[in-house]
Amino acid sequence: MHIICNSDTNEGGIQVWSQIKVPSLFTNYRIQSNANNEITMVLSSEALAGALRSAAANPSSALSAGGTSNGAATSTSSFETEEVVMKLVKKNDMGMLSFDIHGVTRVGRVVKVTHDVRVDVMKPTEVAKLNEPMCPEPDMTVLLPPLHKIRTIVERLRPMSNILAVRGNNAGCLQLSINTEGVKVDTEWRGCTNPKTQDMNEDDEEEKDPEQMHSVLISIRSFLKFLNVHSVSSTTIACVCHHHCLILYVYIGEVADAGGVLTFYIPAIIDDE
Repeated sequence: MHIICNSDTNEGGIQVWSQIKVPSLFTNYRIQSNANNEITMVLSSEALAGALRSAAANPSSALSAGGTSNGAATSTSSFETEEVVMKLVKKNDMGMLSFDIHGVTRVGRVVKVTHDVRVDVMKPTEVAKLNEPMCPEPDMTVLLPPLHKIRTIVERLRPMSNILAVRGNNAGCLQLSINTEGVKVDTEWRGCTNPKTQDMNEDDEEEKDPEQMHSVLISIRSFLKFLNVHSVSSTTIACVCHHHCLILYVYIGEVADAGGVLTFYIPAIIDDE
């Protein structure tokens, strides 16, 4: 299953291209279409997130979000979600991704909450135009420290600067820095792992100085939004394309048996000074 976020309105031009194994999301899965059993649709991420939050233990937010219930519609007693069924339907000639959320309250009452998310099904010719960003071969690749620790640091830097410098080398050094007229802050990690990527050429790697630093300036707000994935990430690899972009690979589960990979592309900010 592929999930793509590449809208021009995204903060700082950030794009997300993900591949997630079906068993990581679904216990039962069936899809049929005339396009090799593939369906590509466009939908609002906020509306999707709202529907998925309805599957949480607190039903009051679910019922107030416009859902319907086969129990008392005004009930706010908590229930435990037992099953969520997602299906593509058509209502009033509009495509909908319908979420049926089944649960049981503390007193044993069966509850069903339904949320519909408006979707536009894409034509195969439109899907063919979807392409990941073209990026040069990374100059530096590093295994990031735990994202929640990085997030704590970046949240403290955010009030002081809108731009974050990400630097590193192939000798285990990683730096996050801000530099303004009023303040300069550097945070450094030593002894990081530099994993090899499939695109690396061994001959070119031998010619490069592992101590040489490579850097990219990015929107600190974009990086903070990326760091929200800390709750699902067990391993994150960062690739710096010098003065071009920062590429981040977030693995769901262990790398050897990952349930999926989220790829984030954060474009560089060009500093003319």
